[in-house]
Amino acid sequence: MKDPRSSDPIAWRLAKAPSLDEIEVLAAAAFRRLPQRFRQLCGNLVIRVEDFPADDVIEEMGLESEFDLLGLFHGVGLPFQSESAPVKMPNLIWLYRRPILDYWAEHDETLGKIVTHVLLHEIGHHFGFSDEDIAAIEADVA
Repeated sequence: MKDPRSSDPIAWRLAKAPSLDEIEVLAAAAFRRLPQRFRQLCGNLVIRVEDFPADDVIEEMGLESEFDLLGLFHGVGLPFQSESAPVKMPNLIWLYRRPILDYWAEHDETLGKIVTHVLLHEIGHHFGFSDEDIAAIEADVA
């Protein structure tokens, strides 16, 4: 679908960057499009959108910039969960709005596609997949 602003550059004067809530709506829509059996396996997974990763995440991951991380899974992946574990906190997926928007500005992809990609990547970590596993799966699908 062609963006109507592309034929009317003046329309861009009124455009604003998507807000945290708007990115969250995109992520929720992407999650709803997943097969039901897949969503059920996500159980207590919580999806949050913030502008940037927290300072301690940047430091812990050795990032050069707060723009270096589009999303993050935090928790215990499904294969590593135990019924005997003490109080279980929900697994979290963080989507970082500003790095996502920066990536969007530099690539020829829709914002919805990027948000979906980051969300699916982080859900892969929820299932216990490594970055390499996820990349291999994505290569098979592409």
